[in-house]
Amino acid sequence: MTARKSVRAGRLLRGLCAALLAAGAASAHADQFGIQIGPGVADHDVKKLDFGLVWDPGLQWWHIAGFHFTVVGEFHAAYWHLSETAATQPTIWEFGVTPVFRIIKDTGWIRPYFEAGVGVRMLTHVELTPDRTLSSAFQFADMLGVGAQFGAHQNYQAGVRFQHISNADIKTPNPGLNFTWVYVQYNF
Repeated sequence: MTARKSVRAGRLLRGLCAALLAAGAASAHADQFGIQIGPGVADHDVKKLDFGLVWDPGLQWWHIAGFHFTVVGEFHAAYWHLSETAATQPTIWEFGVTPVFRIIKDTGWIRPYFEAGVGVRMLTHVELTPDRTLSSAFQFADMLGVGAQFGAHQNYQAGVRFQHISNADIKTPNPGLNFTWVYVQYNF
């Protein structure tokens, strides 16, 4: 092996080692996923059970007074049960996605946060009762909430949310629904 080939092989080996170390460091801060479940209630005797898949890309910015901003993506499927006697469709399914922005504490075993998001939803049915319809299957879902992430490895979350679902007057009538729901989440 010539000296020139030996230098190239050494550079290649160092480059390969550097790439492996960088990949290892990146995987330590890799995306985190979570599973969320929560019951909720709305006006007009509507109850829902929400299932969510949460993606946390690990983004952080604007560190202020021990808190920072972050964003997570949530994918939802929810089962609605209408217990009103005049309900034309006693069960409705809701599917959607929401980017959720949070202000969360930087450190500690318990890390409280405030959150807000606006997403989109699709409903399987729009008529709740003969005199109350949501008019379109496409809906917007805006949400405000508070919660906390906790545990030695921050694997757990719990919170409460206030959510308004309506079609933003794309089609009328547009009565919308206001849900209050609690949730628990496990992060992998």
